Amino acid sequence: MSRIAIIGGHGKVALHLTSILTGQGHQVSSIFRNPGHSSDVEAAGATPVVADVAKLSVSDMADVFRGHDAVVWSAGSGGSSADATYAVDGAAAIRSMDAASDASVGRYVMVSYLGAGKDHGVPEENSFFPYAEAKAAADEHLRNSKLAWTILGPGPLTTEPGTGRIEASEGRAPRATALDRK
Repeated sequence: MSRIAIIGGHGKVALHLTSILTGQGHQVSSIFRNPGHSSDVEAAGATPVVADVAKLSVSDMADVFRGHDAVVWSAGSGGSSADATYAVDGAAAIRSMDAASDASVGRYVMVSYLGAGKDHGVPEENSFFPYAEAKAAADEHLRNSKLAWTILGPGPLTTEPGTGRIEASEGRAPRATALDRK
């Protein structure tokens, strides 16, 4: 059994992952900022940890992560503003990696997106640009860290039942259609 911390623990991906992990006997701590979401997180099987990662220091995050075997980043600003996107999807994600390292966490999993990277190709005038830039910086920081890491680059996500199949490729994947929104 492992102890896993999921940042952004009230999101759809995080709640689904929580159900899977707890169903396999793992202990999950779900980190999220809205105390009103505690009952949803508990219903999925996780221990709620109410904390705003955008405001936590590396040291504060390390205290939250200490004793966990893995950290999963599944948080995001939700496109609320460019500043919030850079603060959460970029800076807070990077601080969480440094905190995981400081707390001696064994594995870090980043939920990124299909096509993420420095050469993402999203024009500056596109509303998706701050997200693409923040994710590129966070993913690069993780690649250069000493953590054992995995970066997931999903395409469009749905709430449809899973098929049990994935499509994988070497190198960079083509840009996802979500990048083309204005």
